[in-house]
Amino acid sequence: MQQVRSVDRLDRPTGEFIRTDVLSLRADLTVAQALEQLRRMNIGERVVYFYVTDDEGRLHGVLPTRRLLMSEAGAFLRDIMQARVVRVRADAPLLVACELFVMHRLLAIPVVDDDDRLLGAIEIRVFADELLDLSERQSADDVFQLIGVRIAESRGGKPSPLRDYRARFPWLLCNIGGGIVCALLAGRYEVFLDSVIVLALFIPVVLALAESVSMQAMTLALQAMHSKSVDSRFLISAMRREALTAILLGASCGGIVGAIAWVWKGQQLVALAIGGSIALSVVTACMLGVLLPTVVRVFKGDPRIAAGPMVLATADLATLLLYLSLSAALLTPSSATA
Repeated sequence: MQQVRSVDRLDRPTGEFIRTDVLSLRADLTVAQALEQLRRMNIGERVVYFYVTDDEGRLHGVLPTRRLLMSEAGAFLRDIMQARVVRVRADAPLLVACELFVMHRLLAIPVVDDDDRLLGAIEIRVFADELLDLSERQSADDVFQLIGVRIAESRGGKPSPLRDYRARFPWLLCNIGGGIVCALLAGRYEVFLDSVIVLALFIPVVLALAESVSMQAMTLALQAMHSKSVDSRFLISAMRREALTAILLGASCGGIVGAIAWVWKGQQLVALAIGGSIALSVVTACMLGVLLPTVVRVFKGDPRIAAGPMVLATADLATLLLYLSLSAALLTPSSATA
């Protein structure tokens, strides 16, 4: 089993570093049968966890030694095992396994294939001093990527304003481009906005809400990527979960701002347009905050390229388009005035 001595090698597949002599027990065994089976094995001194599998070797749970010893002899392993198991796929970068060790404080993590069959386990001792370094850098990496700065690009060497400029300016182009497109979009509705001035007054509120919820959703998505295998199933699950939250957030924010607009201007249709637009914009921004970084990761890319500036620019554009188009559909110059 190889040992990692350089962070630069953390992009290698986890499967290259696993131990295959892990102990697995079938889920349909009783405690007494499992103990008898273990007595006949040459366990040695390296056992950390017992893994529970089915007849085809698919991982179903993990069984702590204390629970195995303290359970009734007739109890089935499937009934006493821990079904929620932190696992990593063999083709995942070793960095993913390293992050899981940091997050969950485990001594070993089971390694599975695409069909969830147990291949072996990776132990914490595989990592050298880089594990502590990664623990300290992980939170910093997440913060920096939210604002569009790759911490790796500023690490090492003598500080250089030019190097910092090259690392930060490309991300600002996302905001510049998004802002210009938003300005052009607002220009197409200039006459309409002149007739319903109150809509222009609420544009900063609409954009601020969309940006905030998109950043919240993206932060949670990036955090989830540290502890789970990211694939199409992860994307569907994350989108479904975020959609329910986004609907609640959108309804709450839209209702509050719409009510304020109604009390302020006394125009029900204007308040409905503002509140409804905010609700839809919040839902859309939440979806973008999950979708952009997750899709990049699913296709084996670096989610940092979908970091803060890109998500913000996309959310701003989608939000303004929804706000103006829905308002224009509901309002006419004769039905509402400033």
